[in-house]
Amino acid sequence: MIKKTILTILDKKQVGEKITMLTCYDYVIARLISSQDIDILLVGDSLGNVKLGYENTLPVTIDDMVYHTKAVKRGNNGALLVTDMPFMSYEITVEDAVRNAARIVKEGGAEAVKIEGGTEVIKSVKAIVDAKIPVVGHLGLTPQSINKFGGFKVQGKTAKARSKIISDAEALEKAGVFLIVLEAVPEQVAKEITQRLKIPTIGIGAGIYCDGQVLVIDDMLGLFTDFTPKFVKKYANVGEIIKTAVNSYINEVKSGQFPKEENTYL
Repeated sequence: MIKKTILTILDKKQVGEKITMLTCYDYVIARLISSQDIDILLVGDSLGNVKLGYENTLPVTIDDMVYHTKAVKRGNNGALLVTDMPFMSYEITVEDAVRNAARIVKEGGAEAVKIEGGTEVIKSVKAIVDAKIPVVGHLGLTPQSINKFGGFKVQGKTAKARSKIISDAEALEKAGVFLIVLEAVPEQVAKEITQRLKIPTIGIGAGIYCDGQVLVIDDMLGLFTDFTPKFVKKYANVGEIIKTAVNSYINEVKSGQFPKEENTYL
């Protein structure tokens, strides 16, 4: 498998090749996903919802992100590895931002970090980039701002909001990010941003005109069922397969069908 790098991702925009990204949180799934030549593995703070059972991403810590990044790193075979910086790990001071980003890279093994927000986080973005750590931006519906937004709502629908997202995207590009995730924004807004920027955009609920797409792996496999956003496409229903398998196991143990001789040391 050819190793994907930041240059690989930047080149894809130049030649018009779509970029593929999936979230990943553990060794086994990292092995499976990266065996299929995925471009980017994102250790998302969405692990707060889908792995840790939190109501949202806000309780996730740097230690959580480092732990899961280590696991994904061991299973990754060629994808560019990006990790989310969790809530309050980069907003308080620039020094905190650089220190926490460094932990994700040095301890976790990530090759880049992702930060939510626009002009309000530019100083942290610049400092992290200056520290030789690549940064991915994230605009639109930024889950760490759920309390500010009043829930998971589409962003950029008004003229003012549209203008803010576009100006934020341009500011992030100028600050040195190499990629921007656009989440839950109108398709035409995402299209305009994608056309304006020299760096690639990755959409999640932002339409077809982005340079690539990302989904949460537990959503697309039908594993996480607490809620399903409109932008999710389920490519499999692994959750039902698991329940069927567990039910068969329970029945076989109770009936004495398992274990059989081939499952027993003699």
